[in-house]
Amino acid sequence: TIKNNNLHISFVSSNRGMSSIDIHTPDGMDAGNNIDPSPLIGDDQSYHTSLSIISGNERGFPKKGSISSDNNVDTDPLGVPSPPTWRRPISSARTYFTELSGFFSWKFLSWLAIDQCFISGGSLALVTTLSLPLFKELGIGAARQQLYMSMILSPFAMKPFIGVASDLFPIRGYNKKYFALYSILIGLLGCSVLLGLYHSGATEMAVIQGEDASQRLADIIVICFTAVVYEAAALDILGEGKYAELMRDHPESGSSIISFKFGWAMLGSILTTAVVGPLSDAGHFHVLFWITLVLSLTPFYPTFAGWIPEQLRTVEEPGMVKLCKGCLYDQGSFQEKKMPFIVITLCGLSAPLLAAVTTYADLAIGVAFSAGLITAFLVATYYIFPRTFFRVFLGIVIACLSRLSIGSALGYYYTASEECVPNGPNFSYTYYVTVTGIVGSVVNFSAVILYQNFLSNWRFRPVLIVTIVIGSLASIVDLIIIMRWNVAIGIPDTVFFLLGNAVFENLVMILQSIPFSAVFAKMAPPGMESAVFAYTVGIANFCGMVSSILGSGVIRWSGMVTVGDTCDFKALPTLIVIFRMMVPMLVGIPAVFLIPNVFQTEQLIDWDQEQWYENGSDVTQPSAQGNEKNDFSADSLHDHH
Repeated sequence: TIKNNNLHISFVSSNRGMSSIDIHTPDGMDAGNNIDPSPLIGDDQSYHTSLSIISGNERGFPKKGSISSDNNVDTDPLGVPSPPTWRRPISSARTYFTELSGFFSWKFLSWLAIDQCFISGGSLALVTTLSLPLFKELGIGAARQQLYMSMILSPFAMKPFIGVASDLFPIRGYNKKYFALYSILIGLLGCSVLLGLYHSGATEMAVIQGEDASQRLADIIVICFTAVVYEAAALDILGEGKYAELMRDHPESGSSIISFKFGWAMLGSILTTAVVGPLSDAGHFHVLFWITLVLSLTPFYPTFAGWIPEQLRTVEEPGMVKLCKGCLYDQGSFQEKKMPFIVITLCGLSAPLLAAVTTYADLAIGVAFSAGLITAFLVATYYIFPRTFFRVFLGIVIACLSRLSIGSALGYYYTASEECVPNGPNFSYTYYVTVTGIVGSVVNFSAVILYQNFLSNWRFRPVLIVTIVIGSLASIVDLIIIMRWNVAIGIPDTVFFLLGNAVFENLVMILQSIPFSAVFAKMAPPGMESAVFAYTVGIANFCGMVSSILGSGVIRWSGMVTVGDTCDFKALPTLIVIFRMMVPMLVGIPAVFLIPNVFQTEQLIDWDQEQWYENGSDVTQPSAQGNEKNDFSADSLHDHH
């Protein structure tokens, strides 16, 4: 590498037979910055020329920097996967997947597709959509049902713990393989117990026996559903940790892998929601549990066959300790980054504790407990991680807390009987879950393509602001239906909800999820991809759980009655205006400005410049003021602060 203040020239030769010459002349670049040996990505202020000479490419796919001679295919000279477009959908889709495989192997992409289609879009989607008709049939109110859902989805907030455990404790030499297999077995165990205890007519029997019997059955269902969701959460974070690692090595891949992931999840969701509604209306819940069991088995063989790419760890590695037969402990990594690992682990373990306290003890205690935990995590993150990381982290926390969840109240309103809500929508589960679910999934799938074509080249701030604004305005559809304004102008509820809520809100949900997922992936530092990615995603899910708990409290304290023959939803329009429209825009938009305004193909945090835990105990970090350096070793953390 030759470099001075104005010109950087690097020549790279790899053992795969690829050589590249990279010339980069950015405006105002600090000459002291380290240069990544991979081709650099320039922005609109840079002049960038990249020439690559490729020979003997062992995978047969174009590498970054390659130039295609196919005039029918759009090719990015920087190697960014060209997304499918409406102009040439077949050729551009082929190019997109071919170039994507240049950054992520086909086996890993196949494993990710199976996981997202059959687990995230399959068993997980089935459990979350099934909870409404199942708990409602047991006579569980909307506020209680939302608490149950926070418990069921708590494994997603456990992602930090799962990520740390997989990083520090290789099983039979692998960080991810056996953690994934064990999570599959836990999911299968939950399905098996559910099938053994639940049979056709069980809900009717519980309702006849009284409230206590219904409560016991609901508690069993919650535990089994939580086991199923644990499988989905564990597989999700293990896959996310791997593609976060690969995205850090190939920042020019942008958010293409995120779009790939969401696309397969949406496909699985379409297949799942097609059966949930009709079977729920017929009361055949046990059939749905059998379907969940089959779906939980699908990733077993690809995982066992090693389709998640990872290196075999051995006890001979520096810092590696043998705990027992087949289990290692990466003591060296833990000692080097002790405080981050401890905070990340506590974050993951606090989620199920919070959910249990709130659901089975007292809601007010749970709210106070959650506020204390979030404050503690913010303080710990401020002292442990670089300031840039903390600002992004704070922005994520505020944005996630800004949209209070009142989804259970809306679900109960839309599916309420004529006796409960006279002249209301009175949707069947077939319509509310299946018809609108399929339409919503198709819209979600289209949103992925829309995002790749129009928004993937935007900077992070504008794309997040636009999606927050549109998401807040989407709640107008719910407000119009509840106020019955659509009926007043002659538009039936089924038509207005399908064209409005099912399309608009699903579109916005995906447009918001993709950039935030890209932010999570790009925050991960080298050497701690799984753990830190799990921490950021886990905190986001934790804040989502807190939002759900707060929403449950708001529903209860508003005086709404959501079950029985004398329902009362008068407070619902006010809650929609305040918590789904005003607060997200007034609080969420300012939070976005804490995230660096970089392109999605650029690194979000320059970890080389931050020098965070670079040399173990002898580490410096730029201070909040900029140039001044502070000692920031794990051992001196307590004394320093």
